[in-house]
Amino acid sequence: MIDTSMVTTNTELFGYKAVQNLGIVRGITVRSRSIFGNIAGGLQTLVGGKISIYAELCEKTREEAFQQMLQHAADRGANAVICMRYDANEVIGGVTEVLVYGTAVRVEPIG
Repeated sequence: MIDTSMVTTNTELFGYKAVQNLGIVRGITVRSRSIFGNIAGGLQTLVGGKISIYAELCEKTREEAFQQMLQHAADRGANAVICMRYDANEVIGGVTEVLVYGTAVRVEPIG
């Protein structure tokens, strides 16, 4: 698996040079809120502030997609991912897709 320190949103990884481009890699997950999550989230909206139940769901969903992307890159022989981005879309009401993608590369330390 690729170390998370070897993933960047930049076009280059500081201290390394890309020696091979292995193409686009991605991770995707689709999640829905449970009825219990909706009730708890609805109650939290009544008092205002951070809606922790939804924040936790979003973080878990992003992490799942991120780990899938890392595995996809490792399967291609990469040791880094550059130009990483997240995207999210509502598929239908209450069902959200999270996509993370980037360019898988092999890098070597500079110098």
